[in-house]
Amino acid sequence: MNGRYAQRMRELLGEEYAAYAACLREAPVRGIRVNTNKIAIEEFRAIAPFPLEPVPWEASGFYIAEEKPGRCPYHDAGLFYVQEPSAMCAAPLLRVRPGERVLDLCSAPGGKGTQLAQAMGGQGILVLNEKMPDRARILLQNVERMGVTNAVVTCADPAALASRFAGYFDKILVDAPCSGEGMLRKEEAAAAEWSEEKVRMCADRQAKILDSAARMLAPGGTLVYSTCTFSREEDEDNAARFCAEHPAFSQEEQVKLYPHRVRGEGHFAARFVREDGEPARVRPAKPTADRRAVAAWKDFAADFLLSCPEGEYLSFGDALCLVPAGLFALDGLKVLRPGLCLGAYRNGRFEPAHALALGIARTNFARVVDCSEEEIARYLRGEELFADGKGWCAVAYRGWPVGLGKLSAGRLKNHYPKGLRH
Repeated sequence: MNGRYAQRMRELLGEEYAAYAACLREAPVRGIRVNTNKIAIEEFRAIAPFPLEPVPWEASGFYIAEEKPGRCPYHDAGLFYVQEPSAMCAAPLLRVRPGERVLDLCSAPGGKGTQLAQAMGGQGILVLNEKMPDRARILLQNVERMGVTNAVVTCADPAALASRFAGYFDKILVDAPCSGEGMLRKEEAAAAEWSEEKVRMCADRQAKILDSAARMLAPGGTLVYSTCTFSREEDEDNAARFCAEHPAFSQEEQVKLYPHRVRGEGHFAARFVREDGEPARVRPAKPTADRRAVAAWKDFAADFLLSCPEGEYLSFGDALCLVPAGLFALDGLKVLRPGLCLGAYRNGRFEPAHALALGIARTNFARVVDCSEEEIARYLRGEELFADGKGWCAVAYRGWPVGLGKLSAGRLKNHYPKGLRH
């Protein structure tokens, strides 16, 4: 542990410092969050391949001892998200409800954003933003894996969004980039990279991000600010500064978890309410879709699905998407995906997207190839399988779709995305 960091923690924790220092020598805590938009908690507990122990502050969260839960096919099916347990404390503070307009401003890799999606149940508009392009692509992968259908994934600077969405969102989560003091047990690099200068830089950046978030919150709306660090500059001081500089906001609650007090790596979260302000003036979208693409999709869906999902279609490049009701105008925004990507219309044919396999109810597929453990491992590696039938199908593990395939002449051609194979 960095000597100066140790001194700061002594000053912060006092008599508790010895317990904190001792806990850093213990193994990090692991957890998963069950995706209740796909499966009920008790149903997952009945099929889980490893023991589960409830996380107190998140009903769908569980402690696990399994070192590599991401290798389980249920992970590929989007039945759970691997998430550090104490990080699960922030999203519930936002008290999101179905039908609201919600923003996760610093969303990658997607743990808290998909947690918010669970609370929304596919209703409302969920904007998941990540400024860094590489991280935004990882965010999109997780959003699609978890079957989130009402999310607009964007890649923008918070200040740029603030100029566009003044007073628009009912709920905003700011899980800000931080000095990562709650990552010391998990990542050796976090300890090596720590410095007081980094703490100061992070605190300044967080303050600017919070200022942007404040502009986007609707009157009566709620904002939650969170970090995975312990420094007062980034946590309590930033919360106090925010209230002092934004008199329309009041702080309602504050939570700070330390690894020597709870089973988790540590987290900070504070909830604020905006009491007044100007209502939003955001242009609504006028979703337009290539009629040929929609016709091709409906022909495809008539064979591939038992019923065609309803909603508004939007052509997005050569992709056809099902977008959330009441969507805002997208022009001028860097959008990675608006809603559920159904597929692409190319050369007069409709080609389904991988996201379709995970964003549609598993009972809605006309053809499903259910795989054994050995077969699903081969499929996830990108190998061809043997199966009877003809046409596109969902490929599943014990009834839970993980991707798509195409049946022909006794074989199943593998359409699992190359970038996801393992």
